[in-house]
Amino acid sequence: MAKPRRRDIERSYSRAQFVAKLRRLADALETEAPFTIQVAGERMRLPADVTFNIEHERTGGLDELEFQLRWRAER
Repeated sequence: MAKPRRRDIERSYSRAQFVAKLRRLADALETEAPFTIQVAGERMRLPADVTFNIEHERTGGLDELEFQLRWRAER
């Protein structure tokens, strides 16, 4: 079986697009349902039991807040 490719992609969205994605994600988390999203041409299915955390970084006067979801890829 081939080893999954490493990816590190950052994508910017309009406020309306970001709100819509967050709303769909929140609905899935609340109902403990899987969540599907497409990022840079790759469709991903997040299982209902993802692990999530919030990360805050501050460097050189710039603050960054990341909402992270982690799961094992389906094989």
